[in-house]
Amino acid sequence: MFELRLVCPEERVEAISDALQALDALSVSVEDADAETEGERALFGEPGMPPPAQSWVRSRVLALFPDQAAAQEAARLLALQDFFAGCEVQAIETVPDQDWVRLTQSQFEPVEITPAFWIVPTWHQVPAQAEQVIRLDPGLAFGTGTHPTTRMCLRWIAAHPPTGQRVLDYGCGSGILAIGAALHGAAEVDAVDIDEAAVQSTLDNAAANGVRLCAGLPDAARGEYGTVLANILATPLKVLAPLLCQHVAPGGALVLAGVLERQTEELQATYQAYLALEVADREDGWVLLVARRA
Repeated sequence: MFELRLVCPEERVEAISDALQALDALSVSVEDADAETEGERALFGEPGMPPPAQSWVRSRVLALFPDQAAAQEAARLLALQDFFAGCEVQAIETVPDQDWVRLTQSQFEPVEITPAFWIVPTWHQVPAQAEQVIRLDPGLAFGTGTHPTTRMCLRWIAAHPPTGQRVLDYGCGSGILAIGAALHGAAEVDAVDIDEAAVQSTLDNAAANGVRLCAGLPDAARGEYGTVLANILATPLKVLAPLLCQHVAPGGALVLAGVLERQTEELQATYQAYLALEVADREDGWVLLVARRA
């Protein structure tokens, strides 16, 4: 494969990217042309929200083509267009052949939740000290154990095993929390999500880990549970407050994640009419909020 590398001003990036796709580029990506210099500018949005801009003042546009002739022809045709003004071709270079599967797998290492509880991709050996293991590979659904919110929820489950309880994982994603609850003694686990792909992912991952649970769309959540887990984001958690709280059994726990530290008081105020949320854990700017029903 060959990579066509361009540098473009911010206002030209969208037109150039669209043109490259029309010219049959295998892929098009954009990065900061001033990365690792004093001119570097980060583009961060709130979790669940788009970033404030889609490109940089000076953006590097990278396009992959199957052969050198296609890359050269794309560069020639782009240079003839009015919207190419202010842009320049940096290079056309060969992309070395790589084992992309192995490269992707190398980015996902076993994740320690506690010294005895680990999340381990299927291509890795289980660490010798692991007593409890969830086997989970990256997929379409959220939740591989690498994000702080997932780790905090799993740490809480390990510290408060739901032995003999009914457990609800609301917004299950990959099913990692539901599987964690099942492995820690839950008698019955319901996992629900608005995304049918997440429901199927949860069922597949549960089968791969040898645990039994029920997974479905949100209306599959019925009755009261000893533990209710919801790792989503602050805004949907606010909307879901009455629903989630009504599922918490007397003496049961509500465990919420996906909340930034600065959103803590906002969530506590929303849930105050139902349950009193307290911060149970913190990691990398995120908090875990837990409430107990009397």
